[in-house]
Amino acid sequence: MKPNSLFLTSLFVVFTASVFAENWANWRGPNLNGSSNEKNLPTKFSKTENVKWDYELPGVGASTPVIWNDHVFITSAKEQESSMAIALDRKTGEKLWEKEFPGFGHDDRSNFSAPSAATDGELVIFFFGSGKMAAFDFDGKEIWNKDIEKEYGEFAFQWTFSSSPVLHGDKVFLQVLQRNQPAKGRGKEGAESYLLALDAKSGEEIYRHVRPSNAQMESLESFATPLPLEVNGREELVIVGGDVMTGHNPETGEEIWRWGTWNEGHREQWWRLVPSPVYGDGILLACAPKNAPIYGIKAGLTGTHEGESGLAWVSEPTKQEPITTDVATPLFYEGRFYVVDHGRTRSLSCIEPKTGKVIYCEPLGSREKFEVSPTGADGKIYLMNHLGDVFVVKAGDEFELLHKAEMGDSMRNITRASIAVSQRNLYIRTDTKLFCIGE
Repeated sequence: MKPNSLFLTSLFVVFTASVFAENWANWRGPNLNGSSNEKNLPTKFSKTENVKWDYELPGVGASTPVIWNDHVFITSAKEQESSMAIALDRKTGEKLWEKEFPGFGHDDRSNFSAPSAATDGELVIFFFGSGKMAAFDFDGKEIWNKDIEKEYGEFAFQWTFSSSPVLHGDKVFLQVLQRNQPAKGRGKEGAESYLLALDAKSGEEIYRHVRPSNAQMESLESFATPLPLEVNGREELVIVGGDVMTGHNPETGEEIWRWGTWNEGHREQWWRLVPSPVYGDGILLACAPKNAPIYGIKAGLTGTHEGESGLAWVSEPTKQEPITTDVATPLFYEGRFYVVDHGRTRSLSCIEPKTGKVIYCEPLGSREKFEVSPTGADGKIYLMNHLGDVFVVKAGDEFELLHKAEMGDSMRNITRASIAVSQRNLYIRTDTKLFCIGE
């Protein structure tokens, strides 16, 4: 091979690798649906195999790591005293900087370090269940900070508030869908649910849009994260909770459309909602809680809808095909929805978006339940259970389990962070560590 040919070949290899290297800038990744276009990701790994580095976290947390070029951002509790915002070097796993936020609040499900960060490559936004929110540049310089509870009132949730912020364009969005009365001594009578938009560069309020609901008690509460969406040239922000799904004008917060309810007559008072909305092939999924169905809603609606109006399909959960999810947000990848049944069968289902047809529903063989949302990339589906056991499944219309790896270090059943994908690596957060996995 001639020298110039060698140079061109090397250049092509570098260019090809860079094309498939994506950032994971928010909880659900570059496509906002749990998927990445990255290739050459490992299929087989363990706590010692294909590990580029691992970082010992100062405490537990459910936040998914966020990656932009050579920075990794993650939150964690610290010694049951405070919450930490941490920046790591992506190549080495070395800590670049950390910031401490007072307060540890927790319950037996989560703590203040459950929300994931969000970044646009210039700023990184951290939010904690305590209401503390702050923006930093990549060198760790604080740009602004604020206390959402102090400015807008104490949160009223049965469990620890854990919605993640969304950084989209020049705005930071946060949904606070809470009950309208105190919960466990927190919050106030008549508390409002709202969609908050802040200026990303200054933290100043752009609007606070009150979002009403007829739901009752805990059913008013949502732990989902807003979904920015463009349908037929119209931009909107989709939020779910309080027994309904709504689409909002991101510039004003004004409600464009509403669909619901999955809670007929709002009779169920203990149906808090956890899964976020996910979009694929013209369909939005609203995942009703506690073994209730999944609803396929037609994207692009206007006005108010209920029942079959605006509905494409609804699942019929059975013991053989439990098409339901209580906590994990479904994945949309390569033209299919993938849904994890968290508890009864601990199965993975592949679903046709437009019709709701179940292509397969297969048990994963997990000894513990799933509360981690699945990730899709490189023709594979990556899932993780409560213990930190990772399951790798072949993407497509035929189920095939490719690999299983026990990545957790204890039996505490606290692993809830999704697996992130960036720069040809997997980022796996377990109960004690963050692993960077790559061949």
